[in-house]
Amino acid sequence: MRMSELAREAGLPTATVKYYLREGLLPEGQRTSATQAQYGEAHVERLRLIRALVGPAGQSLADTRRILQAIENPPSEYDLLGIAHQTVTPPRDPTLDLARARALLDRLGWDSATCAPDSVAALEEALRALTAGGFELSDEVIERYARAMMGVAADEVADVPTDSAEAAAQYVILGTVLVEPLLLSLRRLAQQSASARRFAP
Repeated sequence: MRMSELAREAGLPTATVKYYLREGLLPEGQRTSATQAQYGEAHVERLRLIRALVGPAGQSLADTRRILQAIENPPSEYDLLGIAHQTVTPPRDPTLDLARARALLDRLGWDSATCAPDSVAALEEALRALTAGGFELSDEVIERYARAMMGVAADEVADVPTDSAEAAAQYVILGTVLVEPLLLSLRRLAQQSASARRFAP
């Protein structure tokens, strides 16, 4: 298909497709002349993926590029999680004392030494925000949240494909970046449903 057809198939303006080509996010098509190229279904799939990452998932072009590179040249499954988490976790303040977060992780039995520092810092900042806002959660409530998250995480890790490094990369990275908004939406909807059951007349 020609570029105009590719853009129509992917639901994007032609100018956007050209931009993604210039930025190296979309591979070149097969040249048919000096000014024209043919594109295939793989290009359509790549554009849909890029659109999902920069649209609903809100990834920057730099993070999108890093995600696509990891899918094409996957590292180990463990390192894949690091790449995925980097794209959804803000960089940490190197001066931040992580003692409270590490103590919580150790109390939960989650070896804090195996956790990415940026993710531990995000937990520390979340705990501090609760305190600063005067909204303290009991250890019991936090542990209940943690058990629920461990159940989700264990299921996700158990489902990582092992037949192909590329399939594992796609599952781990996209499953992190694209599923986080789904988890947050489900939590909000579950709260609304639970609230209706408890408080609605």
